[in-house]
Amino acid sequence: MNAAARFLVSGRVQGVFFRASTREQALVLGLRGVARNLADGRVEVIACGDHEAIAMLERWLHDGPPAARVEQVLRESCAEWTGAGFTTA
Repeated sequence: MNAAARFLVSGRVQGVFFRASTREQALVLGLRGVARNLADGRVEVIACGDHEAIAMLERWLHDGPPAARVEQVLRESCAEWTGAGFTTA
């Protein structure tokens, strides 16, 4: 059964390969979606796929790549991502 979630990740998450690393993790987990920088310094991640895979990505987002310093991860429900694969923007 598929699910969709939107994450807003704050802290030092821009300029530290957060989006690219998130994409790599999401692809390993078989998720579709997008990771993109927001003007306020946060990264938005939309992930769609298996519930457990989304939960695994959420756990990873709390740490992120080595150079990141994640302060907060907020999770919201969202509509199913209609794009193919997992992209960065």
